[in-house]
Amino acid sequence: MRTRTTPRAATAVAAAAVAFAATAAGAVTARGSAPQQPAYGHQQIRSGIPQGAARFAVTSPDVRDHGTFPAGTWANAFGCAGGNKQVRLAWHGAPAGTRSYAVTMYDPDAPSGAGFWHWETWDIPASARALGATPPAGSVVGTNDAGAKGYLGPCPPAGDVAHHYRITVYALDVPSLELPAGTPATVTTFTMSGHIVGYAAMTVTARR
Repeated sequence: MRTRTTPRAATAVAAAAVAFAATAAGAVTARGSAPQQPAYGHQQIRSGIPQGAARFAVTSPDVRDHGTFPAGTWANAFGCAGGNKQVRLAWHGAPAGTRSYAVTMYDPDAPSGAGFWHWETWDIPASARALGATPPAGSVVGTNDAGAKGYLGPCPPAGDVAHHYRITVYALDVPSLELPAGTPATVTTFTMSGHIVGYAAMTVTARR
């Protein structure tokens, strides 16, 4: 499926995200301690990865599966003072027929009703085996749910439960999604859902 859209939807999502984050960041007691966040339930969200997609491996010198984020990779916004250093990734073992890759970081625990997309990069060439601070030529660095391009590190609301950030590398059967960088994350992931032939993933947690 080929889908083109304007950034207006992304702007609306970003405005809501910034308003929520500002409220969460400012909600501290006079003594400086973070209050407990209200208890939010969880709901099932359908996976965008086909059940028959092959699995391959992803590693990082910065984080590990079921580990936590180091301070340098946390956000430098929304009340957090991290370095917002993009997590570096390397992968191998993608299936035959891979024509490009995409990378996302998604927080399903964000109390937004729809999670929060922290990072999206797509149209990564099939020859690539890693993603660092400078993406390979031809890659598209997408817009996160805060309305900015590129990586946005974790910064869950103070006092909330641990958030589980899903970092995923997708192997796609097309060389390009033909989407502009301002495409909303939901549209990007929906578009690539019909082209996923394999994936590699890790879950990294953060809490404050």
